[in-house]
Amino acid sequence: MTGEVWFAVLPDGEAGLAAARALLPQASRVIPHASGRPWLMGDWPDGQVTVAAAGEARLAVVGRCPVTAGALAARLRPVREVSDVEEAVRGLAGSFHVVASVAGRVRVRGSASAVRRVFHARIDGATVAAGSPSRLASLTGAEMDESVLALSLLSVPVFHPLDNRCVWRGVQALGPDQCLLIERDGRARTARWWQPPQPVLSRTEGAAAVRRALVDAVESCTTGGGTISADLSGGMDSTSLCFLAARGPARLVTLHLTGVDPDNDDTTWATGAAAALPDSEHLRPEHAQLPTWLAGIGSLDVSTDEPGGWVRDVGRCAALIPLLVGRGSRLHLVGIGGDELFCALPPHLHDYIRSHPLAAIGRMQRQRAAESAPLWPVLRELADRSTYARWLTAEAGRLAVPPPSARGRELPSPAWGPELRMPPWASPEAVDLVHRLLREAADGAEPLAPQRGQHAALTYVQTGGRGIRHMNQVTTGLGLEYAAPYLDDNVIEAALSVRVHERNAPHRFKPVLATAMRGIMPDPLLERRTKGDFTADFHAGLRANKAALLRLFDDSRLARAGLIDADAVRASLIGPQTGPDAQRLMEPTLACEAWLRSRPDPLAPPRAAVPTGERP
Repeated sequence: MTGEVWFAVLPDGEAGLAAARALLPQASRVIPHASGRPWLMGDWPDGQVTVAAAGEARLAVVGRCPVTAGALAARLRPVREVSDVEEAVRGLAGSFHVVASVAGRVRVRGSASAVRRVFHARIDGATVAAGSPSRLASLTGAEMDESVLALSLLSVPVFHPLDNRCVWRGVQALGPDQCLLIERDGRARTARWWQPPQPVLSRTEGAAAVRRALVDAVESCTTGGGTISADLSGGMDSTSLCFLAARGPARLVTLHLTGVDPDNDDTTWATGAAAALPDSEHLRPEHAQLPTWLAGIGSLDVSTDEPGGWVRDVGRCAALIPLLVGRGSRLHLVGIGGDELFCALPPHLHDYIRSHPLAAIGRMQRQRAAESAPLWPVLRELADRSTYARWLTAEAGRLAVPPPSARGRELPSPAWGPELRMPPWASPEAVDLVHRLLREAADGAEPLAPQRGQHAALTYVQTGGRGIRHMNQVTTGLGLEYAAPYLDDNVIEAALSVRVHERNAPHRFKPVLATAMRGIMPDPLLERRTKGDFTADFHAGLRANKAALLRLFDDSRLARAGLIDADAVRASLIGPQTGPDAQRLMEPTLACEAWLRSRPDPLAPPRAAVPTGERP
């Protein structure tokens, strides 16, 4: 299916009928409550929504889930209240929304990874939920919120708790751990449906749980047969998915893209993996025949519902997806999420030094020797006891401080998160908007988990989830859905249950994943300790597309909104671009500008508000 896939959820009462009437001309599918009133409306392909009924109760899973309607109905039968719904779907594999209608009450939630999100708005006095904000913005005549656009210019993707801000005024986003409860009269409230597991399992115990969850996640992709495709970068994450997928009933087509950097040894490892997958088809397009990163971003014809980092890949997607669809692929697997789940990210040291001080210092000494970097700055940060709220406040005060022009070797910081920086071309007004949002968010902000290491893992998992969500909107519009099995909730639960410091080990890379894949993937492929870097690809794309990127800011929508100085952006594009800081600062601005240009009328209300109507 090409085109926008969307769904909306309406209350089981007269309050939702005005919205139902407005949505009806746009919706190819309508599923009713037990009362007969519209419950789910939208446009989706066959197999995307599975619905079960048991008496007055209705339950739907929307997305990738191999459960049958009969099996879902059996799970639904004991449900008497919407509060029972989570037990009914416990253990289901895949990535999906859960929507229930029980005794006149509606409950809807997405996924813990943020791959599936829930948005809601008030329409004629009733709360309507949806899997995308665009349809709600269209119904309400919402204008863009410039403060959220300014937030999207930050050097890091939007994160907790700012991820509940929507780019459309009047449309709210749920946090990934929240569900929405809608009453018959259209009133609604939020509740928490998910919380991260306690990291208490040993590496061996955790690997067994990860293996079970990952096998089920990939089986949810291969069930039904046909042909699926998967990235085969050569890294452990994508390679593991390929070997799991090759065991299923679907034919496998792998895709490998060679990086620009000659020191990137991904291709060597991908070649070895392909040789061990003889029954699969392996595609390796010539590098010179593919668009570079950042190609085509000035002429997007596929729009997502908010800015996202996918923009750098849009040219390649337009070239590669027809290639994969031409091979018969119905679903494409990517390894996003593996780094976040199976590495102990730097903030874990703040916890580790308090629980295992000698081991933590030994770990830092080994890393310092490998990096030839000073240890003292990290020790100073380890002594810091700032709360998450205080860290947010401090970062708000440093937004306009430029990163050092010449960084020496540094060990990664164990702070709550990375530096938050606005680009030097951001207007004073944009910096002030983001400063205020951060200060407001810091008021009473709690981390995603008490431990810094667990919080960091969840932050990056949700960042990856939002990225996959954006990318899937692009690729589905081109005819191919994407799946990231590492970001399925059951896999996240299993991986985050492992003690954080045990996600690393001396002289081993991703030891939990390597142990989980033992016997499924050839042992030599589990011994890789290097990781490919694609900074060179960004800079090559910047050079190749410089003229088009400069034209992007000739009549800048961001400048028109008062958020950037377009001349300063152009000067930066013309000047030297070195190191990862250049990419972190430039990429969000390119994404926001390209996204605004993809809107039909980006700085005006998309549509007049819907008047009250009769029952459809």
